[in-house]
Amino acid sequence: MFYLSQLLGAPVVDQHDRRVGKIIDIFTLVSQVGQATPAYPTVLLVEIEDEQRRRVPVDAIEHVEGTWRLRYSPERYALQPETPHQEEASLVHEVFDKQIIDLVHKKAVRVNDVSIGDDWQILGIDKSSLGLIRRLAPAWLQGALTRTPSQTLIPWSEIELLHSQRISDLEAAGIQPVPAAPEHHTLSGHLSELHPADIAAIIHQLTAEQGARVIERLDDKLAADTMEEVDTERQTIILADLPAEKAASILGEMGPDEIADLLKQLPEERAQELLHQMKPEDSEDIQDLLEYEENTAGGMMTTDFIVLNQTHTVQEALDALRQNIRDHDVRIAYIYCVEDETLDESHPLGAVSLWDLLIAQPTQTLQELMQADLITVAPENNAQYVCGMLAKYNLLAVPVINAEGNIEGVVTVDDALDTLLPNERRRRPQRMY
Repeated sequence: MFYLSQLLGAPVVDQHDRRVGKIIDIFTLVSQVGQATPAYPTVLLVEIEDEQRRRVPVDAIEHVEGTWRLRYSPERYALQPETPHQEEASLVHEVFDKQIIDLVHKKAVRVNDVSIGDDWQILGIDKSSLGLIRRLAPAWLQGALTRTPSQTLIPWSEIELLHSQRISDLEAAGIQPVPAAPEHHTLSGHLSELHPADIAAIIHQLTAEQGARVIERLDDKLAADTMEEVDTERQTIILADLPAEKAASILGEMGPDEIADLLKQLPEERAQELLHQMKPEDSEDIQDLLEYEENTAGGMMTTDFIVLNQTHTVQEALDALRQNIRDHDVRIAYIYCVEDETLDESHPLGAVSLWDLLIAQPTQTLQELMQADLITVAPENNAQYVCGMLAKYNLLAVPVINAEGNIEGVVTVDDALDTLLPNERRRRPQRMY
């Protein structure tokens, strides 16, 4: 076993033992990062004395009595192109002395060295202080530092590499990201298997720009769930840093109230840019929410709610509810009953709880089940009043009714209670304007 730090700068000789250059990098396949199958380098990058960089396959160089010897003359090996091969990862530029993600312990760690087996298998990364000492130690001490306790090595199969460039910047440079699976652009793809809260915790250990690159490479739904777990300051930086199209796609996976809260953190110009990237019908709802003051019913409410004709049967209501969940991921506690659900402005006649809907007979109508004495709040009511109404009547959500008697949205109990928490513990971000 040897280490990357011992290879870098190591002299290389030709078949006649004449020094011809030194090892300056090792490349491996992107598709082998974080995979259970053994990973091996594709080539060593050798800088020849004339400063040409040659790609030497690992089976074309041998280690003889402490010397790295080429099997053939340097001219037989291909030159390294200016643009890196998109399917390769550089151990020097993407791993060595960089932060990576430890998928098992769900945290970011700095790579002090890379362990490589005698058969060239990439075994793992060394995060220990011994790995750092090994890089600084004199040559005569290297042998004693070669063996590192296995517990300090993170297996190559259990890491995720971080990226420093936007996907759009790579594409502009003619470099296409190589996703391990069609639905995301992460190198190994295992990051997408973590819980959003764990991904958010990792993002908090990185720079804001690194966090943006992590978010950019997640699918939109997972990115949205993760963003909701990230603190306000980083949310702002990430949304400002992401390409507008990607940021808008992520926002599109959130509820209208959550989108409004996030956009309120941004400069108005950026907020409007993201709104213009969204579907017109969605952006109109969000624009309306942005008009309300923070910590009022209007500022806390979501426009994700369901209204149905009171004449619908329970079975029809359940079918409509399933369709809404499939199409819009709507999470509700009540269905609000109206005379005509096709109208844009609806005057609620009552509400049916999801619990009552589930235990009712399929042929019963909503009118038979609905609570006609509807508890409501006005858009301008403050958070304390809304919380008081929810607590007094033991509600999971309360509808927000405008001066014309039409439903504008609903305030859920979790969003209402969130306003009573100290700022640092809030799930919903504070608004900037």
